[in-house]
Amino acid sequence: MNPLLRHLETLNNHRTKKATQKSPWIKICGLTDPQNALDCVNIGADAIGLVFFEKSPRNVSIKKATQISKALPDHIMSIGVFVDESFDSIMEKADTCGLKGVQLHGNEPPELIDRLLNENLIVIKALFATKEPLLEQADQYTPPSFFLIEYGKGVLPGGNAESWNYELSCQLKTQTPIILAGGLSPDNIRQAVRAAKPAGVDVSSGVEKSYGIKDLTKVKSFITQIKY
Repeated sequence: MNPLLRHLETLNNHRTKKATQKSPWIKICGLTDPQNALDCVNIGADAIGLVFFEKSPRNVSIKKATQISKALPDHIMSIGVFVDESFDSIMEKADTCGLKGVQLHGNEPPELIDRLLNENLIVIKALFATKEPLLEQADQYTPPSFFLIEYGKGVLPGGNAESWNYELSCQLKTQTPIILAGGLSPDNIRQAVRAAKPAGVDVSSGVEKSYGIKDLTKVKSFITQIKY
């Protein structure tokens, strides 16, 4: 079984009986503290995102990322977020930190997806509504495990806490599962999921106490809006 299907099957087995079968899985991104990450998982997160981008205020060291990955239960996806890094650089961090997947959040060459998939990793490729790579450029890539869709407004490669018209994600015509991201929060997540019908959702600043540290009350509210 490929790593994506294996992890999705395991996630389904761990979800509570109260969770709706159609609810998307949840990635909490930009963690920098092992206990904070584990707390998010205990509340109900399905995946933890670790940002390896020096310009990000949520950039995590290899040492800290390794500690976080080791603290997570086996069924939780640990995803490294990279921006225009080389295959060798990504694989070095993935191997050292024990990552289960990688997220490509820049203008990486399409063939990088193939190479990473061949390393038995879950691969997420970011596409944007307002900057390259655009939604309509999806067919340039070998299908990854997921496409992550964001608006693309702001100075950083991520969502920059900007909410947007989430229905635009439906313009992406693909059989690849979609992760919705960008400006999500406990206040808008239910409406966003209803509009976009994604396989997964990705949140960072919308549930944050400070850079890299999540507000567990917000995390719980966010997850409750989706799963229950």
